[in-house]
Amino acid sequence: MRILLLSRRRWLYSTRRFRETARLRGHEITIADPLECMLLLDPGPRLTVDGQSIDGMDLCLPRIGAALPGQGVAVVAHLEAMGVTVVNGSAAIRRAHDKLLALQVLAANGIDVPRTVLARRPAQFEEAIERVGGPPVVLKLLQGAQGVGVILAETRAAAASTLDSLWGLRQDVLVQEYVAESSGRDVRALVVGGKIVAAMRRQARSGEWRSNIHRGGAGSPVELGPDYTRAALAAARAIGLDVAGVDLLEGRHGPLVIEVNASPGFEGLEHVCRIDAAGAILDHAERQAGLEPPASAARLSTEPIAEESRSR
Repeated sequence: MRILLLSRRRWLYSTRRFRETARLRGHEITIADPLECMLLLDPGPRLTVDGQSIDGMDLCLPRIGAALPGQGVAVVAHLEAMGVTVVNGSAAIRRAHDKLLALQVLAANGIDVPRTVLARRPAQFEEAIERVGGPPVVLKLLQGAQGVGVILAETRAAAASTLDSLWGLRQDVLVQEYVAESSGRDVRALVVGGKIVAAMRRQARSGEWRSNIHRGGAGSPVELGPDYTRAALAAARAIGLDVAGVDLLEGRHGPLVIEVNASPGFEGLEHVCRIDAAGAILDHAERQAGLEPPASAARLSTEPIAEESRSR
């Protein structure tokens, strides 16, 4: 099978794992930076990289981060127009990258999310703060990943000052409920093909409230309870993603979905949960392309994992 992997960085852990795993399975894999792709209509859709035509691909694995939603999504849509099987699709990636749109879709599908307000001007400040339960509050830019563009405002004055600065830069900002019982902690579930591959609880390092592994957070394996499993699967399905990293807070009354990532990193999950995430994603991709994964494909660990996620 000929696979096109869209990735900005060849040295990224996920990129290297996909390359190694695909080659071990006998697939031919091409890695292309979405920003280096030229999209042609002459008159049908074609794609070139460095003057070389990219055609005859059986499958595309898009690793489109939040830093390039426009061009990245356009490349995926172009490949769809060329008839290439993609895991994930362009419309789903677009929904996931827009934090407000993603929350709207989740809420419309009955999936619990933290109380959230989109405020655009100072006259809306007081109402926005009260609607989410008062300070402290979480302020989020509409696009961002790995905790970038996420701010904890512990007082009303800090929230007002931060919002004034961001509005002055013409940024739309989400004002979101601070879930105190899950402070510094969340759950990341990797969903592939409508199934939970693995999940871990992430705990922020001392002095940091964001639990992202890239910010020094520590992970521990967790077995999801029924409510958390349903929430993670429903969230990925609502956004339309074949492969998703679903982030959940452990709220007082159950899980709250805070984000659905269309290009989830899985270095932490592989190391913490001792699973082959790259292999699981390729298993699904092969089925999408009409192939049966080889019997030698790496399987998920069957060792029991630590504790059940629970409401706090």
